[in-house]
Amino acid sequence: PFRSATTYANLKRHGEGVFHVTDDAWLLARAAVGCVEPEPATLPAVAVRGRVLTDCCRWYEFRVTSLDDRSERARIECQVVHAGRVRDFFGFNRAKHAIVEAAILATRTEILPITEILGEFERLAAPVRKTGGDAEQRAYQFLLDYVRAQAARRGGPEAKR
Repeated sequence: PFRSATTYANLKRHGEGVFHVTDDAWLLARAAVGCVEPEPATLPAVAVRGRVLTDCCRWYEFRVTSLDDRSERARIECQVVHAGRVRDFFGFNRAKHAIVEAAILATRTEILPITEILGEFERLAAPVRKTGGDAEQRAYQFLLDYVRAQAARRGGPEAKR
């Protein structure tokens, strides 16, 4: 991760964590922009200080074994110390892929033009509309509202689109 990333700060501070594999588009959307309220249901991790999502596909509890942050992007190596599985991960349909792309775009509002981001959101609307369920529809609207709020905060006319 970049040294400015929350993941980097957490791993440098705590030296351990839980990596989740999830297909929950609604959670991915909220987590990308730091709005995970209400928090999802979790259980205590077994081998590290951390929490395990009760509705994930699988998880990996890990400890940092080396951290090199001499470059802009840190290199962090970890060792898995415990793993578990709740259910199979079948992959993402087109809507879930679109939500991942939209979430990435929503995290770039300070570095990309808002008009460019909103243009990509227009392109991503079709697969969400065609193949998404309630969670994907809600996630898409949440991210779109987030981007529009960022535009309004910056005083751009794009916020009215």
